[in-house]
Amino acid sequence: MSTARRRADRADDGAAAVEFALVLPLLLFLLFAIISYGYMLSFRQGISQGAAEGARAMAVAPDGLTDEEKLTAARNAINQALDSYGVTCSGSNLLEGGGDAGDCALSIAACPEDAAKECAIVALDYDYADHSLLPVFPGLGIVLPDHLRYTAVAEVS
Repeated sequence: MSTARRRADRADDGAAAVEFALVLPLLLFLLFAIISYGYMLSFRQGISQGAAEGARAMAVAPDGLTDEEKLTAARNAINQALDSYGVTCSGSNLLEGGGDAGDCALSIAACPEDAAKECAIVALDYDYADHSLLPVFPGLGIVLPDHLRYTAVAEVS
């Protein structure tokens, strides 16, 4: 191999390294964006599942239970759905890492569509902007939601 050809190959190697260095930040951003957005969607599904399970637990609780016992059953169902994310419903708050991260409203009231019937209502609101479950990668705040909210209503039988 001639000396000129070896020099040209080395120059191409340097160009490839520069191109890779220019593209790497974009590739890392896309990778972290996909991971962060996917995890947020998974947590959003957990929030909706927790609200639905909490409302169902209150709605199907035996008639002999007090309202407070029904609310406790609902909190237990919510906590079971959100346990893998480290989030719990305690009182009227959603807690993450021991700190207040949102609202956990549970009630037994008149149904929104038929006031003659009684419904179990669970409303969860998680402040995702201030309590992200993954480390924040710069720039992802513009595509991730500020709050994750879900309300479930179940008619009390």
